[in-house]
Amino acid sequence: MKRILYIVVGMMLASVVLSLASCKGPKLKDADEAYDRGEYFDAATIYRKLYNRYNRKEDAWLRGELAFQLGMCHLRLNQGSRATAAFQNAIRYEFEDTTIMLRLGQAQQMEGQYAAAIKSYNEYLEIAPDSWEAEVGIRGCELAPKWKEEGSRYIVKQDKMFNSRRADYCPMYLDKNLEYFYYTSTNEKSTGELRSEITGTKKGDIYFSKKDEKGVWTRPEIVDGGLNTEHDEGAPAFSPDGSTMYLARAVRQDWPTTVEIYTSSRSEAKWSAPQKYEITADTLSNYSDPFVSPDGEWLYFASDMPGGQGGTDIWRINLKDKHGTLENLGPQINTKGNERFPNVRTDSLLYFASNGHPGMGGLDLFVAKLQPRDENNRLAMDRWVVENMGVPMNSSADDFGITFGAGESGFISSSRGDARGYDHIYSFIKPDLQIWISGYVVDKDDEPVPNAVIRIVGDDGSNQKTASKPDGSFRFDLQRGVKYAMMAGAEGYLNARQEFESDSTEEDAEYNVDFILAAMFKAQIIENIFYDFDKAVLRDESKLALDSMVMLLKDHPNIVIEMASHTDRVGSAKYNQGLSQRRAQSVVDYLIANGIPKERLKPAGYGKSRPKTVTKRIHSQYPQFEEGVTLTEEFIKTLSKEDQEAADQINRRTEFTVLDTSYEY
Repeated sequence: MKRILYIVVGMMLASVVLSLASCKGPKLKDADEAYDRGEYFDAATIYRKLYNRYNRKEDAWLRGELAFQLGMCHLRLNQGSRATAAFQNAIRYEFEDTTIMLRLGQAQQMEGQYAAAIKSYNEYLEIAPDSWEAEVGIRGCELAPKWKEEGSRYIVKQDKMFNSRRADYCPMYLDKNLEYFYYTSTNEKSTGELRSEITGTKKGDIYFSKKDEKGVWTRPEIVDGGLNTEHDEGAPAFSPDGSTMYLARAVRQDWPTTVEIYTSSRSEAKWSAPQKYEITADTLSNYSDPFVSPDGEWLYFASDMPGGQGGTDIWRINLKDKHGTLENLGPQINTKGNERFPNVRTDSLLYFASNGHPGMGGLDLFVAKLQPRDENNRLAMDRWVVENMGVPMNSSADDFGITFGAGESGFISSSRGDARGYDHIYSFIKPDLQIWISGYVVDKDDEPVPNAVIRIVGDDGSNQKTASKPDGSFRFDLQRGVKYAMMAGAEGYLNARQEFESDSTEEDAEYNVDFILAAMFKAQIIENIFYDFDKAVLRDESKLALDSMVMLLKDHPNIVIEMASHTDRVGSAKYNQGLSQRRAQSVVDYLIANGIPKERLKPAGYGKSRPKTVTKRIHSQYPQFEEGVTLTEEFIKTLSKEDQEAADQINRRTEFTVLDTSYEY
C-alpha cells in the first residue's frame, strides 16, 4: 500500500485524530514522554501493554500507531527482528507515517534481510526522493553480500571471559603494556541500584581485568573507589601513561538525559571520583566516546553539538591548549548520520563506527587513511579515504568500540546474534600473511650451487641475506606491495640479479625466483643468439639476450671475457672458422656499442672444431642424448635425420668464458 503524507489526508483523518486524542490517557502520554527522553525500554513496555489492550477492529488505527512506536523502540534497542515485526503490524493496520518504510528497511537491514530492505528503501524513495538515509541504506545492502562473500583475514570470536548475560562493551587497554583491560558492563554485579530506563538493565559500570604471572586474564572486577555511581559510566579511555582515565557519564537531572565526559586520576592502583571535563559551555549537547591520541595531545570524542555534519560527529580538542582548538573532523569522516567511538592509531590512521557511511546494518566499523598531500599544492586539504572493515569485523548488527593490542589484534563490541540487542565483547586477530619467495641457485648446466649467498633488499627498508642449501634451494619471507632487488653469488661464479614486486592481494602466497649463475673460467652458453642463414648479422630477436650480457658485464666491471662462436659440422673447416669469427665479432661490436670497453672483449671463432659435450641441462632439453656424450661429426652421422638436426643445433652456439678478473679502467 502506497504511503502518503499526512497533509494529503488531513481532512479525512480529522475525526480519527479527535477520537485518538480522546483515547490518549496518562499511560500513552507516559510512553511518549519516555520515548522522547530516550528511555526506549520503559516506553516499549508501556506501548506493548497498550497495544494488547485495544481491539483489533475497532481500534485498528490506534494499534497501528502503537505498533509503529513499539517498532521505533525496538529499532533504538538494536532489536531488529522485533522492530521488523512491529513495523509490519503497523502497515497491516494501515497506519500512515511518511517514514514507516524507511524504518522498516533499517530494521530489515539490521536483520541481514538485504533484498527486502532494498525494496522497502525504494518504496520510501518514491515519497522522499532526496533521502540520504535510504540512499546510504540501499548502497550498504548492495555491498553487504559482496563483503560477506569476500570476507577478510580477520578472525573474530566472542570472548567469554569478559561477557555476562547483560551488555558488555567499549573495551580499552590501560596502556601499551597491555596488562590491564577495561570495559563497560551492565551485569547484575554493577554498583548502581537503579535500572536503566533506556535498556532495562542495570546502569553501566566500568570493570577491569589484568594478566596474571602466566599472561592469562583474571576474572573481571568492578573498579572500586568513587569511579562508579548510580549513573551510567562507560567508554573508558586513557592517557598514554595510563594515569588519567577519560570516561562518559550519562546523567539525568530531570530530562532529557545528557552524556558528558569526565576524568579520573589513578593513584596506587585506585581511581579517583570523576570530575567533569569542560569542552564547551553548551549544556544541551552530548559529549561521549572519548579517546586520547597516542602522543597524548588530542582528546577525540563524539558529539551532537552545533556545527557538525549532522547527527553525532567526531571532534577533537587539544588537551594542552583548549582555547580555539576545537575541531570537527570534517565531511570526509562525518556524515549526516552518526559517527562515534574514534580510535586513533597514528596521525594517518583513524578507526571509528558509523551508520552514515554505507554499511552492513546499524553501526559498522570503518578505517580512515590519510592520503599524502600534493607536494605541488601547499593549499591542498587533508584527504581521508574511508573503508568499511568488512566481514567478520562487521555484521548486520551494531559493531563499534575497537581497541588494538599487539599487532593486528584486539577487541571490538558487537550486538550480533543477540535478540535482546545486548552488546558483547569480541576478540579479533588478523594473522600475518604467509608470503614468501623461494627458488634454487644453479649453474648453467642445471647443477645446484650450494652455499651461494642470496641478498634481498626491499624499498620498505628491509634487508635480508641467506645461503642456499646443498640442493641450491633458498627461501625468504616477504611483505605485501614491496619492490625487491635480489642478487645471488658464489665463489667461482659471476653474480646474478633480479627484481621482483609482491602484489597487494590480501592472501597467502608463494613466489618463485631461480638464479642461474655463470661459472668463471668455464665456457657459458648465451641462449637465444640468432643469425640469418650463412650470415654474421645479428637478428633482432638476439638483442634481448645480449642486453642481459651487457648488464652482466656492467655488474662485473673487472672481468675480461672471450666471446666465442661455434658452427655445426656442415661446410669446410676453413669456411666455418671464418663465419664463426665474424659472428663473434658481431656480438662484440654490439657489446661495445652498448658501453662495454673493447679491451674487455676478445672475439674468437672456432668453427666446428669444438663440438659440444652434453650437459645435464642439454640432456633435460634433448633426452635422446646421454649426458657426457660429445656431439662429434662421427657420432652425429650415426643418428636419425631428426636427431642429426637437433645435434647440429646444439653445436651452433655462442659462448663466453672469463679470462681475467683484474681489469681496471
